[in-house]
Amino acid sequence: MALQALQSSGVAFRKILSHFPEELSLAFAYGSGVYRQAGPSSDQKNAMLDFVFTVDDPVAWHSKNLKRNWNHYSFLKVLGPRIITAVQNNYGAGVYYNTLITCDGRLIKYGVISTSVLIEDLLNWNNLYIAGRLQKPVKIVAMNEDVALRSALDQNLKSAVTAAFLMLPESFSEEDLFTEIAGLSYSGDFRMVVGEDKAKVLNIVKPNMAHFRELYGSILQESPQVVYKAQQGSLEIDKSPEGQFTQLMTLPKTLQQQINHIMDPPGKNRDVEETLLQVAHDPDCGDVVRLGLAAIVRPSSMRQSTKGIFTAGSNQEWRPHWMSCQGPHRWYTLMTKNVSQESILSALLLSPLASCNVVTSGVSPHGFGAARCEPGLFSSEINSLASLFLFSRARTCQSCK
Repeated sequence: MALQALQSSGVAFRKILSHFPEELSLAFAYGSGVYRQAGPSSDQKNAMLDFVFTVDDPVAWHSKNLKRNWNHYSFLKVLGPRIITAVQNNYGAGVYYNTLITCDGRLIKYGVISTSVLIEDLLNWNNLYIAGRLQKPVKIVAMNEDVALRSALDQNLKSAVTAAFLMLPESFSEEDLFTEIAGLSYSGDFRMVVGEDKAKVLNIVKPNMAHFRELYGSILQESPQVVYKAQQGSLEIDKSPEGQFTQLMTLPKTLQQQINHIMDPPGKNRDVEETLLQVAHDPDCGDVVRLGLAAIVRPSSMRQSTKGIFTAGSNQEWRPHWMSCQGPHRWYTLMTKNVSQESILSALLLSPLASCNVVTSGVSPHGFGAARCEPGLFSSEINSLASLFLFSRARTCQSCK
């Protein structure tokens, strides 16, 4: 399997892993603390280490982790492992992050996701959140013999290659391909508009070309869809309608459905295959795929970021790099270590996030079209999390009496 080539033998990662319950089907480290990035994130030595832990039984795992690492959790810890798991599975992108934890002298954050939810995301791109992380080089720290998980990890990489092919011209370079792949999970991500470095994708790819080749080399060599000249670093693909239709038909299910939703006129109710055949003949096929990706990534990234406000640990060490914005997005406030979760909650409940659904229509080269605001995207989600927040505060106060 392609991912095995990037397994880490680093003692430091395994030592950090020893602080957590052992029942993991997969654990990996990613980000600028693991692989060097160009630009503002180039200080690898002092960068935060990012981990994802995949577990078969989240309730049991959180129960054990609460006993070992109570201080890692936010106010939700007083509600117990079942509520934490419910928040993990039912809000955002299916992952629960504990952030800004000091472990063995390093600042880390770690996300917990259930194995079944991860497999679904890898195969179908329901959220393209953790699946997107795994389309870029990562350090595998632990992995069990789960055949279904290993197969889904491979399929996620193959799907990433296919989606990138559809957005590229007939001839292109390795760097072009890896840049498209690395950017899949950022398509429509609101953080790329209001927070992240705009050159983030290139900063990931350029210093790590060898790692991308190691991750995708065998897939490209074996793919019947491409002529891969590895020594020259160049590739050629079939851009005929027949070739594009074949690629569209192998895309993950959620992306196919989003493309169908975008292209199917009201009242037509065409099936997905009919729509994909039309898209295959469309000169803007790549832009339609990009818009479909944005329709997956935008809501999942916004919901996950909103959930992060409620799941961040109790130490309140908010960092400006986590949320920052200037200009018209005044609701997207600059977080500092002096900001409490209560004030963030108040700001959210009064913000457009609580009552606004940003809907995109039309096709553009970057996956963004004309935007309009509709009610309801986050109102129920924020209100539910707010209720949990207030309930946990009440329980905490009662326990102090």
